[in-house]
Amino acid sequence: MPLSPTVVIVPTYNEADNIRDLLTQLLALPVELQVLVVDDNSPDGTGKLVDEMAAEHPGRVHVIHRPGKLGLGTAYIAGFKKALSELDASRVMTMDADFSHNPRFIPAMIDLSQSKHLVIGSRYVQGGGSLNCTWKRVMLSRIANMTAKLLLGLKARDTTAGFRLYRREVLTSIPLDKIFSSGYSFLVEMLFLCQRRGWQIGEVPIIFEDRRKGKTKISRQEIYKAQYTILRLFFRRLRRREPRQAAIPVSNP
Repeated sequence: MPLSPTVVIVPTYNEADNIRDLLTQLLALPVELQVLVVDDNSPDGTGKLVDEMAAEHPGRVHVIHRPGKLGLGTAYIAGFKKALSELDASRVMTMDADFSHNPRFIPAMIDLSQSKHLVIGSRYVQGGGSLNCTWKRVMLSRIANMTAKLLLGLKARDTTAGFRLYRREVLTSIPLDKIFSSGYSFLVEMLFLCQRRGWQIGEVPIIFEDRRKGKTKISRQEIYKAQYTILRLFFRRLRRREPRQAAIPVSNP
């Protein structure tokens, strides 16, 4: 099986309405990639649909079946480990299954990864934005970003974005099994760890679209967990518990 330089990780839970269309669009992109779906035993049959796609596209679509809903962060970690150890990925991308992250932005993110270690699909740089999102969701996102930047010293404009592209060396430098966060706050913790280790971070403007089908997975409990994560990392920053290194030069991919 030919090895792909980029593996796209897509965590899923009840995304049967979206997953086949998403995988079709990903595989049609003019870049070499493989897709790894991490399904948390979706009651709506998402995992079965991905199995069918994997049979139709051997070597390009892969799936991890987990026994239940175990959290976004642990889904990403499971995907990272398989992408690095079994699929020999040189780059690993993360994105949502609900088309809030449009596949059309992926080629630009891969291009920027030639000069940056971590690339974020960003709503908050020039040319980016949100579409069909409620004002409450937009305000929640902006407040979370402002708080993370202020307390953690994060330099990226979109600190909570899940549309990201990591180079292999970034992920292998981070002790994935020691990451505390399991939900959406995992994204903030990963960015904090990347910046503290000196990896160079870039952003590509995207238009974030509210999900087309299905229900949002963001709950009030997730919001509380995110607040706790930011405070916990803030105190780690004060205690200098994470290494603070100078920017690391970009090596050839």
